[in-house]
Amino acid sequence: MLLNLHVKNLALVKEAEIEFGKGLNILTGETGAGKSIIIGSVNLALGAKTGSEVIGKHDENALVELTFESHDERCIGYLTEQAIDTNDGIITISRKIMPSRSVIKINGETVTASIVKKLTEYLIDIHGQHDHQSLLYKHKHLEIVDKYAKDDLLPLKTELKQVFSEYKEADKKLKEYNIDEEERNRNISFLTYEIAEIDNAAIREGEDEEIEAAYKKMANSQKIRVNMDEAMQLLNSSREMSAADAVSRACQLANASLQYDEDIKYISDMLSDLDSVMSDVIREISDYGNSLDFDEREFAETEKRMDLINNLKAKYGQSYEQICQYRAEAEEKLNFYSEYEERLLMLQNRVKEKYDRTKEICDKITAIRTEAANALAKEVENTLEDLNFEQVKFEVVIRALAEVTADGADEAEFMISVNPGEEIKPLAKIASGGELSRIMLGIKAVLARKDDTDTLIFDEIDTGISGRTAQKVSEKMALVAKNHQVLCITHLPQIAAMADTHFLIEKHVVDNSTETEISELMQDEIINELSRMLGGSEITDVVNENAKQMKELANKYKTN
Repeated sequence: MLLNLHVKNLALVKEAEIEFGKGLNILTGETGAGKSIIIGSVNLALGAKTGSEVIGKHDENALVELTFESHDERCIGYLTEQAIDTNDGIITISRKIMPSRSVIKINGETVTASIVKKLTEYLIDIHGQHDHQSLLYKHKHLEIVDKYAKDDLLPLKTELKQVFSEYKEADKKLKEYNIDEEERNRNISFLTYEIAEIDNAAIREGEDEEIEAAYKKMANSQKIRVNMDEAMQLLNSSREMSAADAVSRACQLANASLQYDEDIKYISDMLSDLDSVMSDVIREISDYGNSLDFDEREFAETEKRMDLINNLKAKYGQSYEQICQYRAEAEEKLNFYSEYEERLLMLQNRVKEKYDRTKEICDKITAIRTEAANALAKEVENTLEDLNFEQVKFEVVIRALAEVTADGADEAEFMISVNPGEEIKPLAKIASGGELSRIMLGIKAVLARKDDTDTLIFDEIDTGISGRTAQKVSEKMALVAKNHQVLCITHLPQIAAMADTHFLIEKHVVDNSTETEISELMQDEIINELSRMLGGSEITDVVNENAKQMKELANKYKTN
């Protein structure tokens, strides 16, 4: 249930705190006092769209905070999925509205509006001033039937959603199987050629780099030989003394000097190393030069191999890995075309299988909806009689759709006759605004007996009714409030008298500024407010007495 509403700097409300009770919570006040702000603030906290215009003038930001207590396993489970601590069933939803953005939190954790709206389904059901107009649309009728039969429908609708998705996916793939035999054979031939070309090349990983390096070496072997010969001459031949001979002679001289000065040893060692390296370099150059014998046949084969690999790279990918990937994809396509007939048959069978299962589930759902529709119609009809619809006839018609959907294969429509002898017709064609409001209350009353939602909010559901009908509506509200917490904004004293907890919403001028205040009324204050609602501007002793009697009769009705 909703324990608390805290509002700060929202529209005309500077700051307000409301502690709601069990049963029927009534909110009343003069027209324009700000009653709509209360329901609006609840909606804002629960993720409704808004802008900076709702921020009051007492601060730069506005704040709305709701505190619920819930031990519903679905609610607790959803919060656990979102990694939000449930705090022993206490759930605090807050929304801070700033000029450029707003922040919503659940138990201190920042969340998105979509998470809050999903959570709302388990906590509260809000019926706004114009929500009864939704009864004019047939899709709403099916929602109501499904809500009435949700315990039986939920497993089937969950399975239907999955199976229908699989059916649509298979059907989508089947529609892609529209290739004629000529095109299929042409694709098979082309793919077979490409795969054979790649396989026949039999390239190895890294071979392209090896071939390019070998080709580069062979193509430039003459330049390399000239360079190496010149290097050899520079190191190993000279008219006077080669570089190698010079290093060797320097090494001999250093060694001869060691007998005179030991400090020259490091120079001797370096010259010795240089002499050894010089000998190795000359030997390597010589060996390399001897290996550069040019073989025209080998060069031609290398060039041909490189051209082959480059051709494959140009057609199928710029690397060995990409060529392999292309081949794998080509083989997969080839298998697709080669096994086209078999795959087509398998897919056709799968589409039929999924469709048949979808239809089977839809038929079960239709049967449950039909049975539920009859039971719902009877309960709503009895409830409408309690709401002063005399000799009313109410039916729920379930009709088959042309195609199956993720929600079944049905549509529903409410039919009603509100006057004796009047032909039963679609609800949308005959009901007035006031009648729609009462019909919605009747439906809500029926659903409330099956609904796990703790808190129901009715925002001026009494629009367009008065007198005896108003009394009937108040009695029905009291019955709903026996099993649910109900919050109701009303302008009718008959409904207000049924309150278990009564709040007054007033507008005051403070320091030349208009502010809305909310306060819980005590017994004498309740009588005064009922008198105001009964008598208008002039409150006489007779009006006060009527108010007392109305409250006493309401209390007596609730205890029976």
